[in-house]
Amino acid sequence: MSYLVAAYAVFWGLTFVYVFSVANRQRNLSREIEALKRALGSKAEGE
Repeated sequence: MSYLVAAYAVFWGLTFVYVFSVANRQRNLSREIEALKRALGSKAEGE
């Protein structure tokens, strides 16, 4: 029975790490997209 509890603990731990990793990548991509929008906006204004 203890192996089952350990397996569930490992599974949920890895699941949370994966979810937080994906959320972090999403946040970074959103920042990059906003920076690109600003860069393209300032470039269009400069032309």
